[in-house]
Amino acid sequence: MKKQNKIDRRDFLKTVAAAGLAPAFVSTKAMATTNDANTSEAQEAKFPQVPKRKLGKTGIEVPCLALGTMFDVGENQIVLIKALQWGVSYWDSAYGYSGGNSELGIGKFISRNPEMRKDLFITSKASNARKEPTPQAIVKKVEERLQASLKRMNTNHIDLYYGVHGLSDPTQLNDELRRWVEDAKKRKLIRFFGFSTHRNMAQCLEAAAKLDWIDAVMTSYNFRLMQDAEMQAAVEACHKAGIGVIAMKTQAKEIQTEDDKKLTEHFLKKGFTEGQAKLKAVLEDKRITTACVGRDSIAHLTLNIAAALDKTEITQADMEVFKQYANATCTGYCAGCARLCDAALPDTPYVSDIMRYLMYYNNYGDRQHARELFAQIPGSVRDKLLAIDYSPAEARCPQRIPIAKAVAEAVRKLT
Repeated sequence: MKKQNKIDRRDFLKTVAAAGLAPAFVSTKAMATTNDANTSEAQEAKFPQVPKRKLGKTGIEVPCLALGTMFDVGENQIVLIKALQWGVSYWDSAYGYSGGNSELGIGKFISRNPEMRKDLFITSKASNARKEPTPQAIVKKVEERLQASLKRMNTNHIDLYYGVHGLSDPTQLNDELRRWVEDAKKRKLIRFFGFSTHRNMAQCLEAAAKLDWIDAVMTSYNFRLMQDAEMQAAVEACHKAGIGVIAMKTQAKEIQTEDDKKLTEHFLKKGFTEGQAKLKAVLEDKRITTACVGRDSIAHLTLNIAAALDKTEITQADMEVFKQYANATCTGYCAGCARLCDAALPDTPYVSDIMRYLMYYNNYGDRQHARELFAQIPGSVRDKLLAIDYSPAEARCPQRIPIAKAVAEAVRKLT
């Protein structure tokens, strides 16, 4: 069991009970002092460690479950503590998360526990830098964002820096940015470099696979996107190129329907919640280095850890259930193929973004964040959203999303 770094469900539940981490209510008294190989036998018995995987060609190992910190970490320090107890030492942040309170909260933790910085794998992102008008301006903004993030998090380096946050146009991976990456590494401000993407993901991953200066990519990836042959080919290209692939948006949530209930019932019979099954489906893909899940709740964090530790496999029959469910409910999920909408509606290149913001509002409960993002769309575009004919985009949408109806819902809820 120790060699495998995994436990079965019965042993896990015993461990959870002993550690005071029952999903409904969790003790906050115990705190692990480290998550490395020197952890005491007693600590290992109490807190089994989430398995690790290699981050592409870097050769280093990181936990297969990462903590997304798109919340006020300063007010939720206990989430960091509990994550570390189980070996979830990969913390993902961004310059813009929670108005800066995500990075500031991590900095608060490091300032109180400086000896633990060596055990952490911290990532951050240059929020909105890609929106600058020229490659030179983008690089300047990336540098500014990096310096601010280092100061906020009380660290002299960031382990993995996503210098392009939300890449949708692969041409932004240019020589100007490459030279900055090489310089930032020489200055030891970053160890590794990559980008995040949730629009035109397959095209962005394919481009990354051809560049030897990209170490990792963070992409939307879930049981729905697994059905897309183009996305599968792009993930495979990155894997072969030695690029670490970090999965986000693993839940692919939508509003509850009868199909959702059937899916939930299927996996509950196996002992999983629906969310745990979706996470395990992603982790079954060994090309994925880690799955990053944003949780500000101990209960949800514990459920994710349980799924990562549990060695019960998702079977081919289970994957077929996911496939059938994905096909039956595709009209409720935007797959991020923004290039299709953008080509159909060149004067309104925001449809994919609006679908994502609406998902944040409806499915993730991030209502304020969704409104803030929607407000960043130029007013001249927002004012005419209800007057646009979306039929050309609807005709091209592989998910058959009723785009006009969804945009109208977004305007009503996010304005």
